[in-house]
Amino acid sequence: MAPRGTLEVQLVGAKDLKNMDAGMMDPYCVITYKDQQKKSGVARGQGSMPDWNETLLFTIAGGEDDLRIKIYDQDSGSLDDYVGELKIPLDAIVTDTGCEGRMPPTPYEVMRHDQVKGEITIGLFFNPECADENALVLVLLSRLV
Repeated sequence: MAPRGTLEVQLVGAKDLKNMDAGMMDPYCVITYKDQQKKSGVARGQGSMPDWNETLLFTIAGGEDDLRIKIYDQDSGSLDDYVGELKIPLDAIVTDTGCEGRMPPTPYEVMRHDQVKGEITIGLFFNPECADENALVLVLLSRLV
């Protein structure tokens, strides 16, 4: 049975983001898991080295999917500039064991057209749902054997 629970995405910051226009960058992220989409705050005036320090929550049902992060530069008066994106596979922290999964803040390359456009640091924490307290006890006991 696929695990269910909550995924906490710790959006720490980025560095060396490629500026897509002549002005100061105001970067933000759009993070997607399946049909859930969340937008970070805009790091106004922080340029290519933004600090977000935000936690975004997603409801997880199975670990077979990727977390997708797209980075944009907010522009007033025109369309926001697409900077780049990355995918993080969730199968390493969302497993069928029913255990918590954690990935400390880790740097990932931001890519656009097969070129690196900067680096973003993201941490992940999966907190599984336990529908049945007895099932949790059985899982914990099975680990002792």
